[in-house]
Amino acid sequence: MAHGTTQKLEFKGAQGDMLAAALETPSGEIRAYALFAHCFSCSKDIHAARRISERLCGLGFAVLRFDFTGLGQSDGDFANTNFSSNVEDLVRAAAFLKDNYEAPSLLIGHSLGGAAVVMAAEEIPEAKAVVTLAAPAEADHVAHNFAADIDKINAEGAAEVKLGGRPFTIKKQFLEDIQGKKATEAAARLKRPFLIFHAPLDETVGIDNATRLFIAAKHPKSFVSLDTADHLLSRKEDSRYVADVLAAWASRFLPAAEAPPRDWLVGVATSQTSPQGTFTQDVVAGGHTFTIDVDKEDGGDGLGPNPTQTVEGALAACGAITVQMYARRKGWDLKRAKVSVQLDREAPDQDAHAARYLEKHVEVEGDLDAAQRARLHEIADKCPVQRMLTNGVHIRSVLDE
Repeated sequence: MAHGTTQKLEFKGAQGDMLAAALETPSGEIRAYALFAHCFSCSKDIHAARRISERLCGLGFAVLRFDFTGLGQSDGDFANTNFSSNVEDLVRAAAFLKDNYEAPSLLIGHSLGGAAVVMAAEEIPEAKAVVTLAAPAEADHVAHNFAADIDKINAEGAAEVKLGGRPFTIKKQFLEDIQGKKATEAAARLKRPFLIFHAPLDETVGIDNATRLFIAAKHPKSFVSLDTADHLLSRKEDSRYVADVLAAWASRFLPAAEAPPRDWLVGVATSQTSPQGTFTQDVVAGGHTFTIDVDKEDGGDGLGPNPTQTVEGALAACGAITVQMYARRKGWDLKRAKVSVQLDREAPDQDAHAARYLEKHVEVEGDLDAAQRARLHEIADKCPVQRMLTNGVHIRSVLDE
């Protein structure tokens, strides 16, 4: 799975300032373009935005993430912005994509950026689906971040507040603008597939916000719980999970997803170093993606099974599938087949990185007599993976230019 390139771009925002952007483009065919809106007072380079965009790029999506006016590397004064200008920045970003590449089919927003993409979707007709991450149901929810300063802002017209440990000037016009901006109302008018990610333990934007958004939206709509994730999705595993689920979900609604990248050809398996870990590999086989990693004790991040465990898993799965297929052809009453593969602890000189001695256990359940059970045990040893491993494999290695 190729990750492609990251291109630095800029375009004119809602207030006429130049906004900094990064376009992640896969090296193969592009399934669809996506537009990513970062969280309140954050930037396009916050871990969640960067990691999710890079992962989606590896899955064949081109993703544009940008800094809202006055944030990150974008020009302009943050103090003069508000929620409405953020929504307009998103509309301008979508227009930039449409004019120079392709209109975004997918809108993704994190936190207040999530509320913004729901609102902006009404002005981006090409968007086929909308996704929010930890989004508030109303824009004025963001005011709790500087609740202690609201009286001063109203009385003096502005105040300097601390957001994420950094100083920002919030003006009274910002407070006035967020009043009445309800993402729930926009969600009810969305009329497009809507996917909501939210963590039940989110202490910044409570899970009740996701409930209100979900109830307001019309079908097709989906909710995915992020379990123990924090609001900023600071753990890379959480960002990876979001991107993988998002890509699978979007495939139901994006026609471009039916024309996968060249790496996704059946019969071709590819592995490429992932940005999510030290040795982590993004693997594509038969049009499906999964992760292989190195165990933590060996210096990896443990984000997936190690390569030898993957071989063991393939052997176990192949044996169980072969047993099930054989029983079905025979019309036998096989309820369940389970094959377990593990290191043979009794074997001499067992080494995880050398020739392997494996022990395979076969379990079959159903109304089967002794002869049938014995035959199924025999069939499990005739699966293609076992034949590949025991009969020898000839590998021709080629260094591509």
